[in-house]
Amino acid sequence: MTVSESNNTQDSGTKRTESDRTGSEGDFKRGSVHLQNLRKEFGDLVAVDGVNLKIESGEFLTLLGPSGCGKSTTLRMISGLETPTDGDVAISGKRVTAQSANSRDTSMVFQEWALFPHMTVGENISFGLEMDGVPEDERETRIADALEMVELSGYEDRQATELSGGQKQRVAMARAVVREPDVLLLDEPLASLDRKLRQHMQVELKDIQEELGITFIYVTHDQEEALTMSDRIAVMNDGQIEQIGPVDELYTSPETQFVATFIGETNLFEGTISNDGMSLQTDDGRFTVSIPHSADDSGRSAAVSVRPEEVVLKPYDDSSGYANEWTGTILDTIYKGSLKLYRIDVNGKHFEVERQINEETTNFAEDDEVTVSFPTEACRIILD
Repeated sequence: MTVSESNNTQDSGTKRTESDRTGSEGDFKRGSVHLQNLRKEFGDLVAVDGVNLKIESGEFLTLLGPSGCGKSTTLRMISGLETPTDGDVAISGKRVTAQSANSRDTSMVFQEWALFPHMTVGENISFGLEMDGVPEDERETRIADALEMVELSGYEDRQATELSGGQKQRVAMARAVVREPDVLLLDEPLASLDRKLRQHMQVELKDIQEELGITFIYVTHDQEEALTMSDRIAVMNDGQIEQIGPVDELYTSPETQFVATFIGETNLFEGTISNDGMSLQTDDGRFTVSIPHSADDSGRSAAVSVRPEEVVLKPYDDSSGYANEWTGTILDTIYKGSLKLYRIDVNGKHFEVERQINEETTNFAEDDEVTVSFPTEACRIILD
């Protein structure tokens, strides 16, 4: 549902003036979004706590995090559906913090489709265009293009009540996209779709964003969605941004334990870096992990993250020759399509090892004794 529709009013088309502008000259690009010290309180609850974020024009940025982390509240403050307790929101270089939702050139798609039940598909999509004063012939063209984007061509005359849940969500998407806003805000819009359609729509959404060239800000708790579509991801936790960066950077170089465990799977060792900076001794005393030389951090509390695909699995009597090597027992095996995930008990710690099925030369089974190892280069050091 578009923000204009949610308020049932027309965009005021307020002209930007110099006094409205905020930030540097490079911030004035259409669709750029800047959040400065954004905070939102609900009574004693701090939902968003000092968020600073710069989103570039035409970027696909995802706010990723668990339920209750503040990502949807942040999105609603960008849209104008929530008023910040403190801080500023700027869109296209214009400070909009105190402006109503309908005066911002944004559209929003919610998890619930919120279609008008008494209207046809075409009428639902046309509503925002009519409010914007778009001529009828142009409306028809844009409606047809939007329906083609979401693979519902020919559904113009179908009643909204006759659609499946997935079809309703795609109509809601078309209704938001058709207005070609500066910024499109999406709050878990694919959550109600079945897995196959959801995966298909992830690719379609990215294609739509690139075709339209407008800024997408997407909220989800689903790692796969975020990794598939995003130019950058902002990982949120407890109302704050833990880390922001390109997809590969977040996965390969997590800056906090939360990011390391939330983005993909990991094997995490918590302890203290040795005085020579060459190893980490775990707090429980069960492991000494050889790490890349970290002399400047000697004696500091830290964690080491090792991704499951970087752990080598061999039979019990075989060695990889890596500095980090232990023996353990396979607890169980989880099939994940082309991948197989092993959970292994090593000195009371559960290791996760991921292997490509088509590359597996040895079949391991539950209760097999095995050797697990990884090189020092696989260790990502996360300082407390």
